[in-house]
Amino acid sequence: MYGARAVWESAGTLADASRGGRFSKVWKNNVNGFQGLESRRERQAKQESNMKMQGMTRRGFLGGMSLAAAGMAAGPLLLPRRLLGADAPSKKVTVGFIGCGRQAYHSNIPGFIRTAGVQCVAVCDVDAWRMEQAKQQIEKYYAKGKDGDFKGCKAYKDFRELLADKTIDAVMISTQDHWHVPMAVAAVRAGKDVALEKPITRYIDEGRLLASEVAKHNRVFRVDSEFRSLEPMHRAAELVRNGRIGKVLVVRTGSPKEVFPNEAETVTPPPADLDYDLWLGPAPKVDYMQKRVHTPRDLKSRPGWMRNLDYCDGMVTNWGTHLNDIGQWGAGTERTGPVELKATGKFHDGKVWNVLEYFDAWYKFANGMEFFYQMGTPHVRFEGEKGWIQVNYAQDKLHPERLQASDPKILKEQLGPEEIHFPLKSEKQDFIDAVRSRGKTLEDEEVGQRTTSLCHLAHIAVQLGGAKLAWDPDKEVFIGNDAANKLAKRPPMRAPWTME
Repeated sequence: MYGARAVWESAGTLADASRGGRFSKVWKNNVNGFQGLESRRERQAKQESNMKMQGMTRRGFLGGMSLAAAGMAAGPLLLPRRLLGADAPSKKVTVGFIGCGRQAYHSNIPGFIRTAGVQCVAVCDVDAWRMEQAKQQIEKYYAKGKDGDFKGCKAYKDFRELLADKTIDAVMISTQDHWHVPMAVAAVRAGKDVALEKPITRYIDEGRLLASEVAKHNRVFRVDSEFRSLEPMHRAAELVRNGRIGKVLVVRTGSPKEVFPNEAETVTPPPADLDYDLWLGPAPKVDYMQKRVHTPRDLKSRPGWMRNLDYCDGMVTNWGTHLNDIGQWGAGTERTGPVELKATGKFHDGKVWNVLEYFDAWYKFANGMEFFYQMGTPHVRFEGEKGWIQVNYAQDKLHPERLQASDPKILKEQLGPEEIHFPLKSEKQDFIDAVRSRGKTLEDEEVGQRTTSLCHLAHIAVQLGGAKLAWDPDKEVFIGNDAANKLAKRPPMRAPWTME
C-alpha cells in the first residue's frame, strides 16, 4: 500500500484524489467494478422486504435562452414510453455526459458504460479535444459488440443543445464546480434525471433552489460520490446507525491537505480547442491563464481551477462532501444541520490560487452531538457512549486497518433482519435503479444539500474570522448575522447567464 502522506501530498495525484489518482488503489476492490460484493448484494436482495433505510424501505434558464428554444419543458412524471413500451428493444436508460475532463474520462464514463441497462449516447464539453476523447472512448467500447443497438455517440459543445436532445433520459455532470447548479437546474427543467459531481453547490441558497427544482419536476437526483459504496464506509455507517457504539456523542472527519505546486502565471490566448468564454460561463470575466483552467490535451493532471475561488472552494468542499457525508449518514443527521459552529483557517495568498491552505471546524447539533472537521488525514470517526468506530481512507503505519473499533468484536457483529440495512452497490447503479423505479437514490438532493452545506458553513465561518455562528437548519439561515447570510447566497451571475 502507498503511505498516505506520500499519496495526498503528491501534486500530480492528489487530483480529486478519491478517484483516478494513486489514492484510488487503496479501494480498488470496491471502486473498480465492485469485485467481491455480489454475494452480499444477493443476500441483501433476499432480505429486501425487511430492510429499512433512513426511514424508508430499501428500495427560461441560462444565457438569455428561453425554455422553448432550449427544449426545456418540464419532463414527464414517468419514464419515457420508449423505455417502457413493448417496442423498446433493450429498455435502456440513455445517458449524456456534460463535462469530459479527467473525472468523466477515468471514472464517470467507464462507470456508466459498464452499468447494465445503460447506453451512453452523447458527450459535451467546451474543450473540443476532451470532447473527442470521450466520444472515441464510448464508441470504441460499443464497437466491441457490447451493445448491438448503439447508433453512435453525439457530441455537443454547448450543454443547452444536449439538454434539448429528447433522446437523452439522464445526464452526468462533471464540470468545474461553479457550473454544477446552473447546469443541473437546466437539466431538471429540461426533464432529465441528474447525476451531479460533488460538491453539488458553491452556495447554500443555490442548493435549496436545486433541491426544490428536482422535487417540482419529479426528477431523480444522485450526488456522484462513491464513498457510500466503499464497503468499510458502508459497514461503519450501518454499525453506528444500529447502535453498536450507543448514542453518538462526537463525529470527527478529516480531508487531505491541499498542495500548491509551482506553475507559471502567464496570460496567453486560450488554446484553439477551448471555448474559454463558455468555460467561464457565469463566473467573472478574466484573462485566460492555463493555471486557472486545465492543462491542454491532458486528462491526468489535477486542474488549476480546483484551487481558485471563482470556480471551486477547494478541499473543504471537495473532500468534505465525501467524508462529512459518511459522518452524517452514520450519525443519522444527513437531512438536517448543526445549530452552532465555528471554524478557523488560512487562505492561500496567491495571484491565481486562493483556496484554504488549512481549516479546523467545530459544529454542534440540536441533539448535543459535536462534529469536528479539519484538514489532515481522510477518515471518519464515530465516538459513542459505548465505544468508537473509525474508518480510514488509506492504510499506513498509523492506520494499519481501514476499519477500527474500540472493541474488535463490534466489527464482527451481524445485523438482524429488522435492523437498518443500507444497499451496497455502486453510485452509478444506485442512480440507474432509481431512474427506472422513480424512487429516491441513496444520496439524493436533500442529502447532498445538507452535506455540502456543512462544508459551506465552515468556509463561511473562516471568512468571518472564526466567529461563533448560530444556524437555523430548518430555515437554512444564520441567526442574527447578516454578513454570514450574505456569504450563503450566490452573487449575481455574469450576464447574460441567469437561473430565473
